Amino acid sequence: MRIISRKEALNVLKPEEINVSYYLFSDYEVHLNEQAPHTTQVWHHHEKIWETLFIIEGELIAKWKEDDKEKSQVLKVGDLVQTERSPHTFENSTDSIVKFLVIKLMPSGKDFKEILKTDKILD
Repeated sequence: MRIISRKEALNVLKPEEINVSYYLFSDYEVHLNEQAPHTTQVWHHHEKIWETLFIIEGELIAKWKEDDKEKSQVLKVGDLVQTERSPHTFENSTDSIVKFLVIKLMPSGKDFKEILKTDKILD
């Protein structure tokens, strides 16, 4: 087992006031974002990676472009977003910090659902 404390993570305060703790591994990345009130991430997309967000605390507005149209949806605690390769941004229009996990990985195209559901051996 390996435990990595937050102080060991790569901690970055982005210009748009998002505090990010990056946990980088060879084949995936997990990071904790704490987005300040009334801030918006820069629009971006990913060419090779797959990004998944999970809202831990607060509300965030997801905005993305699909077929040249901008779409948006409010995300709440427990919501999960797969950005796929869509141009996207996230806006915190509230008076509180929003906390969310981001998982980045390189999709292989293989379906591992059965392994993920059943790979547990009781000791």
